[in-house]
Amino acid sequence: MSLRAALFDAALEVFDQKPWPRIRVDEETWIRAIFGLHAGDVILTALWGEPGHVHMGLIEEETGEVLVLSLACPDGRFPSVGVTHAPALRLERTLREMVGLVPDGCPDDRPWLDHSRWGLRHPLGAAEPAPAEGAPYAFLSAEGPPMHQIPVGPVHAGIIEPGHFRFTANGETVIRLEERLGWVHKGIEGLMIGADLDRAAALAARVSGDSTVAWSLAFARAVEAAVGIAVPKRAHWLRALMAEMERVANHLGDVGAVCNDAAFSQMLNRCGQLRERVLRAADVAFGHRLMMDRVVPGGTGVDLVDPRPIAETATAVREGFRPLIHLYDNTVSLLDRTVTTGRLDPALARRWGAGGHVGRACGRRFDSRRLPGYPPYDVLRFDVPVRETGDVDARVWVRILEIGESLKLIEQILAGLPAGPHRVEVDAAGAAGREGVAMTEAFRGDSFIWLRLDAEGRIARAHFRDASVFQWPLLEAAIAHNIVADFPLLNKSFNCSYSGHDL
Repeated sequence: MSLRAALFDAALEVFDQKPWPRIRVDEETWIRAIFGLHAGDVILTALWGEPGHVHMGLIEEETGEVLVLSLACPDGRFPSVGVTHAPALRLERTLREMVGLVPDGCPDDRPWLDHSRWGLRHPLGAAEPAPAEGAPYAFLSAEGPPMHQIPVGPVHAGIIEPGHFRFTANGETVIRLEERLGWVHKGIEGLMIGADLDRAAALAARVSGDSTVAWSLAFARAVEAAVGIAVPKRAHWLRALMAEMERVANHLGDVGAVCNDAAFSQMLNRCGQLRERVLRAADVAFGHRLMMDRVVPGGTGVDLVDPRPIAETATAVREGFRPLIHLYDNTVSLLDRTVTTGRLDPALARRWGAGGHVGRACGRRFDSRRLPGYPPYDVLRFDVPVRETGDVDARVWVRILEIGESLKLIEQILAGLPAGPHRVEVDAAGAAGREGVAMTEAFRGDSFIWLRLDAEGRIARAHFRDASVFQWPLLEAAIAHNIVADFPLLNKSFNCSYSGHDL
């Protein structure tokens, strides 16, 4: 019997959550799940809470089966997951400060998102005023040969989001990197509470702007699962078309940016030109360069009238990108910077459940379009490219290959796009207490969302988990024993989202 099945058999209560179950368990079963995580039987996909309860999402990698466990916390405490499963540590720190639930045994009691400047404690729980004191953050220390610290950020050169990086180095060699994030916390989950579906969909679309299609799709699928409505077939295909265009645009930008951080600006310029073509085609086809607010509960906000601009763009990108692949793979000075740099241990990638290019560059083949899967990818043909070396070069190559796969998907979708309506109305009245959960594949990896509806069909509670949540800690591991000067290159090869993490 699988761990998931054993946990389900031990359920005290099964809640009305679709399409995957949420069960209430006792403390003994909760601890059993923690041991299963430690043993690698399941992967942690989310950990969140609300007043009086903590929830844990688990997934079986081989089958794609998802299960959400809930544990009552009448005294505001629960057994720590992070005490034996490090990927849960930052999630538990967030739980403590956002909801006020205390993970017993958690080895790290420092704050995470809360920089002591809100004037409020526990905004998603029993909120209470607190002094906005801006207390200093206690970075971890390192001992050994003569070392020095290099603080970088939170303000950086260029137009990018803020994040602080504290390097401990011996000469040019990085001994430890510790991140301090949370600077772009915008209270998305708090704003969701009480929002109607239109307002909530707009908030979801802005969790991380470069993944707006993927997040809108996750939100829409969670609402549709909770309400129990069927989306028109054409809508599924249009959603996939937008998602693949988003993937191509972002991967093109990342390939160019990685090469630029290795002082090879020609790739940045030429990849940028191709990316711009994709964005302009999106604007012509769907009325917005990023296709923001175009995926909505019930289907899509717009229909595709003329597919020719997208078809012509896909052909142009394929032809224009082919010589750039050759250029990358035959520029020795560039490969000297990317090959073997920033290697990530594949065992760490799997333990953290790293998705997207970070996980696939380490041999992890997980792709939520396949497992758990969602339409129309069940009838489309595509490969999930992987590499094994886990270095910057591998992450670039995964992106290169995924661009090719996405272009194939775009062509398949245009060739087989069904006729018919692209949207149905969503009536959430009478859905009080119903819950929906969804997972979609953004260009960084899997995006997870859970939500519950209230009696008026509004959002009673919601939780978001971006792929970056499990990728940021792995960046700290990958930079160890590399030189400080390689960090911009390595950081860009991960390209984690600040906004999607800080929420």
